[in-house]
Amino acid sequence: MNLIQALANAIRLPELRNKILFTGGMLVVFRLFANVAIPGASHAALSQLFNSQPLLGLLDLFSGGGLSTFSLVAMGMNPFINATIIMQLMTVISERIKEISKEGEEGRRRIQRWSRYLTVLLGAGQAYGFTVLFQNTSPAILPALDWFQRGEMVLVLTAGTVMLMWFGELITEYGIGNGISLIIFAGIIGRGPQGIAAVFAAANPNGGGISAYVPFIIFGVIAIVMTAVIIEVQQAVRKIPIQSAQRTVGLKQVASRASFLPIRVNHAGVIPIVFAISVMFLPTIVANYFVGSPPGTWYYKAATWINGNFSPTTSNVPMAITYNGLYFLFTFGFTYFYTAITFETTDVADNLKRYASFIPGIRPGPPTGAYLTGVMNRITFAGATFLGFITVILPIAADKISGISQQQMYLGGTAILIVVGVALDTMRQLQTQLVMRQYRGFIR
Repeated sequence: MNLIQALANAIRLPELRNKILFTGGMLVVFRLFANVAIPGASHAALSQLFNSQPLLGLLDLFSGGGLSTFSLVAMGMNPFINATIIMQLMTVISERIKEISKEGEEGRRRIQRWSRYLTVLLGAGQAYGFTVLFQNTSPAILPALDWFQRGEMVLVLTAGTVMLMWFGELITEYGIGNGISLIIFAGIIGRGPQGIAAVFAAANPNGGGISAYVPFIIFGVIAIVMTAVIIEVQQAVRKIPIQSAQRTVGLKQVASRASFLPIRVNHAGVIPIVFAISVMFLPTIVANYFVGSPPGTWYYKAATWINGNFSPTTSNVPMAITYNGLYFLFTFGFTYFYTAITFETTDVADNLKRYASFIPGIRPGPPTGAYLTGVMNRITFAGATFLGFITVILPIAADKISGISQQQMYLGGTAILIVVGVALDTMRQLQTQLVMRQYRGFIR
């Protein structure tokens, strides 16, 4: 009832109603473009490729199903996400870029502008890689292309990514929630019926009796439990007590007060998964450059071996263990890495000291930074383990329990993680809008 009442209150407000309608309209336009396929691709060969490459299915997940249909928005937001991550890394590597990022709104706009330029470059490179990959699959997805046709296809795919980036920025500015996240969210929801049908077909391929639906029921129970666990972890925070000392602001005396610093357990969100997918899929993309090489050469043999064995669902058991182990380690490591560059404990400690605040029992300055670093390391360990469990361990375990293909589990766990995370963040933003107008929000 509180949820329905809050929605009714939001719709009654003209400003919020317009934001909600604008957001919904932009997402509908995105879904329309996701169903406009680029001519020339073999859809039967596409289906065969996606059935054999689970991580390619994850890339398709972030494009909202556009990659599996080779649509105008086939690359989705992947180039923009990678560009954003690279620019965040540059704030750590380059002192100049770090200084620019701290220049307020003007600095943020400059970083954003550079991210857009980098998105175009990465998008063009990724589009070219996909044209090569789709030409060298067996059977081939794309026919032989001359330089003009290839350039035309790269231009169209890159323009699709730039268009989605523009949609996301418009939603962020004029709508509700984070536009980029909502586009990914809408893509997952849009291909939800197709995913459920695939799971249903995997659970009951021969159309048997009631007993044939048991794997599907088990999958549903696992999905419900996963959703509950993900909600708990996504909302879990470590509250560090903060004490503000009495100070003088202008001619007023500001009394001391107690508060807390909330640190999310899963501070990195789904970014480590995106980064890990990009790294793990890179050998396959590189290998397909050499598939057309003369048979008998060492690079042809290496490319053939990679295409046949470098996969989480390969029949080569030692290679499957190695692959999934690397996938887990990359996800785990990128969680620590991304958390470290987005939550700088020294800056937080300096800000607390600047505003005459401190953690009880901890001296201000470097000791506070060291304390926050220790807390973040312990919390990030839990968050990194959680992400690795959802993306790697859970699909394998659920495959053994339910008998449904591991690929469907890979897609299901990551999709639920993204959907729940984006939904909670959007609800919080809408709650803030409602609280500003003295309404109740969604989350108590």
